[in-house]
Amino acid sequence: MTIDELYAKHSGMVYNLALHYVQNSEDAQEITQDVFVAVYQSLEGYQKTSSISTWMYRITINKSLDFLKARQRKKRFAFLTSLFFPDSNELRYNPPEHNHPGIVLEHKEALEALFKKINDLPDNQRTALILHKIEQKPQAEVAEIMNLSTKAVESLIQRAKTNLSKMMDTSEG
Repeated sequence: MTIDELYAKHSGMVYNLALHYVQNSEDAQEITQDVFVAVYQSLEGYQKTSSISTWMYRITINKSLDFLKARQRKKRFAFLTSLFFPDSNELRYNPPEHNHPGIVLEHKEALEALFKKINDLPDNQRTALILHKIEQKPQAEVAEIMNLSTKAVESLIQRAKTNLSKMMDTSEG
């Protein structure tokens, strides 16, 4: 399969999965590009021990997590003064909006709050939850993508739900 064929067949899946992680269409597009660059660079080394879509899910997850970690590092080192234009004192930085397709407007804030809490989960719990609950992949496929046992995935999903529930309780109280 050529890179063009892979892109035609899998770009939607890659973009949507990245969007679940970053909740911003521009960032998801950037991650999608990074994924296909990585696919192009490592296509010859693809071992075929799993399906091409499973392999691409793994690359997308890794690129999405790397993107989020890089964004966190940038935030940590940002200076307060860099948030404003020096000549006008107007805010230079606008936080990204949650541009997930199909969101009903009145549920947007609740969904943004939920995704912020999902993003606070440990990486493995977040990945299992996104793949199973949002991407609606069966646990067996999630296990294959994450290179874990089905029981381990089941446990991760349960812990993610428990942690989300605790986070929701503390934010409401």
